[in-house]
Amino acid sequence: MVIDPVDNSRLVNLCGQFDEHLKQVERRLAVKISNRGNQFKIEGLEKDINVTQMVLEALYKETESAILDNQKVHLFLQDAGIEDMLNTHKSSGDEISIITNRGQVKPRGENQRLYLNRILNHDINFGIGPAGTGKTYLAVACAVQALQENKVRRLVLTRPAVEAGENLGFLPGSLSQKIDPYLRPLYDALYDMLGYEKVNKLIERNVIEVAPLAFMRGRSLNESFIILDEAQNTTAAQMKMFLTRIGFGSTAIVTGDITQIDLPGKQISGMEHSLKVLKKVKGISFTWFNSKDVVRHPLVQRIVNAYDKFDK
Repeated sequence: MVIDPVDNSRLVNLCGQFDEHLKQVERRLAVKISNRGNQFKIEGLEKDINVTQMVLEALYKETESAILDNQKVHLFLQDAGIEDMLNTHKSSGDEISIITNRGQVKPRGENQRLYLNRILNHDINFGIGPAGTGKTYLAVACAVQALQENKVRRLVLTRPAVEAGENLGFLPGSLSQKIDPYLRPLYDALYDMLGYEKVNKLIERNVIEVAPLAFMRGRSLNESFIILDEAQNTTAAQMKMFLTRIGFGSTAIVTGDITQIDLPGKQISGMEHSLKVLKKVKGISFTWFNSKDVVRHPLVQRIVNAYDKFDK
């Protein structure tokens, strides 16, 4: 596409410093944008390319009277009716894959394809279902790809520190050593995709932050990819706290299995509660997984089915 009339100052305003505004559009519409002057090359699915062209033209028109920043671009994308322009989500037949340092991660089955497509098109996403369905692994893969492509500045991975039916007592060691066992599945996924040394270097530089949910209070996370794992073990107050941390240019994924709630007493699961509260909120996606999506040992699928049948 060619933007006309040519105005270099407006083009700089449109692209942003280090093309940060273009990267926001890329992440939201799942396309690749490159430009030379007022000539823009857009790569992706045809319908996404058409929508991206419309968005860039509309943003360029905004530069007549406004200085764009990350927040204005974010709000523009949010209010522009992107989902309607895309004619809902990408079709399930569209091929999609995630590229990481350790190779390609492809979805297995319909629900995993829907899950990845929705992550690309929504700022907040819920993945609900039994263990082994790839909810957390795919979420981490999306986060790693976004970081590698400079679409976000950091990754924040968190989960509630709730004992899974066991009383662990007073664990010895530093605060980090006490917390790490709860966060181990997140570390494992990161190590698998980036390698041990790379992950540790990024953690040292605070580009990757793995922390218990309590550490999120009072923060605002801009230009971040945020994953809340084991969300069925949050309280309603914790879930509200987490969701209201989301800042401009950020994507959040909430994963959990509401059949495995470990909260003490009769506390209401924050995940179950949020599914009722947020089900009609525009811009939030919900993907439900079932036993057919389990990608572990075949016996795991049968075990999930057996428990579901017994509970019913």
